Amino acid sequence: MTCATDRLHEEVAYVAYHFHWSWESILDMEHHDRVRYVSEIARINNRISQGR
Repeated sequence: MTCATDRLHEEVAYVAYHFHWSWESILDMEHHDRVRYVSEIARINNRISQGR
């Protein structure tokens, strides 16, 4: 696997874990949309962990 493939798997797994979306629906997204969801999920998780 290449680094890009590893990163793709990480992004898909992260979004699928949090939103319970299918592999196919996540892969159908444009890369910039998928990265945006990853960032938003991380931001939400950080706020929750800080009690906000």
